[in-house]
Amino acid sequence: MKQFATCLLLLISLTNALAQKGGITFRTEPIDGIFATARSAGKPVFVEIYSPTCHVCQSFIPTLADSRVGKFYNGKYVSTKLDIMNKATQAWLTKKKLYVPSLPLFLYFDNKGNLMHLAMSNNSADEVIRHGTQALDPAARGTNFRQRFANGDRNGNFLIDYGMFAKVTTDTVTNIRVMEEYARQQPANQLASQTNWLVTQKLVMDMDNPLAQNLINNIGQYKAYGAQEPRNVAENILMSTLYSGRGAQFPINKIMQVRDGLVRIGIDPKVAANRTLLPEVNAHFRARQTAKAVARMDSQATNFPLSVAEYLYISRLFNKQSPDPSDVPTVTKWINKALSTNKATIQEQADLYYELAQAQHRANKDAEARKAAQKALELAKAARIDTKRNVQQLADLK
Repeated sequence: MKQFATCLLLLISLTNALAQKGGITFRTEPIDGIFATARSAGKPVFVEIYSPTCHVCQSFIPTLADSRVGKFYNGKYVSTKLDIMNKATQAWLTKKKLYVPSLPLFLYFDNKGNLMHLAMSNNSADEVIRHGTQALDPAARGTNFRQRFANGDRNGNFLIDYGMFAKVTTDTVTNIRVMEEYARQQPANQLASQTNWLVTQKLVMDMDNPLAQNLINNIGQYKAYGAQEPRNVAENILMSTLYSGRGAQFPINKIMQVRDGLVRIGIDPKVAANRTLLPEVNAHFRARQTAKAVARMDSQATNFPLSVAEYLYISRLFNKQSPDPSDVPTVTKWINKALSTNKATIQEQADLYYELAQAQHRANKDAEARKAAQKALELAKAARIDTKRNVQQLADLK
């Protein structure tokens, strides 16, 4: 910790020393004050998102301290830099619905707080000035990318810029569409090129994108980029696709494509099956395939030891989501198995009996349900937890 603090102080000293030579003047007041100052000055705002432990960020310090860069930015912008590790920075980015894929990230706002442009710049004075100039041009800035795309601009570099703008602004639908367009332009023998590897790594968010498919199906083509990184990228694309908003509506065959893809890139089949377990079960629920949902989850419970908490979770899941009561005998089996372990706390026992009553009620076995509900109430009282839901459950069963 002492070594980190010393390094941080040296970094701040270096930044201040270089800024005194004519670089960008980064203001240090809170971000709301930055925008207030910008409004008074009639200028837009430049924000560098950085980390003091990021070696790439450190490499930009001399560039941002360049006198040409300073003259341009100090004349055109009110500037600040925000540490990504600071909780206030994270809260501000969340409020703005901005995602930071890599550092440093340059953000350009009007003085009312509206994002105009963004950049992940090459490290040169000319490039940093170019991005600042582009942000000032309504026809060239990021907020005009949508119109340029609608007007038919399909230049590869533009599509990369638009894909990044969409990703940072958390517009996943646009990112997928734009990167699909980019991928279709790439020759088959160039899908694993250095440029397209970087595009796949930084911008692709959908497993159906041709660049992602090439990575998943031909992982060996990417060994030049590291032993583990290509697999990590492919795994991230597969899992982020599965757990996205659109992934929540995938049919079972699509989920199995994710599972097969995980195995194809080298994930152990058992681990891959665990990853897709809940999406598979929920897909069966959506298709009203209760028997298949039961079989899938019961196989998991049989082949992998479950904790009491896990038995409680899956029992609650089936009670809430199952489209019909044909699963009740199996849910009852799971609850009884959890109770028989003698590892459940009093509160867990109360919860298990509550779910047992819910399951029996779903199967129209209200006499058995009342017994379970009464037991749940007694255990809840013994555990000194809120009994409102238990009282209500018993009332509903009368």
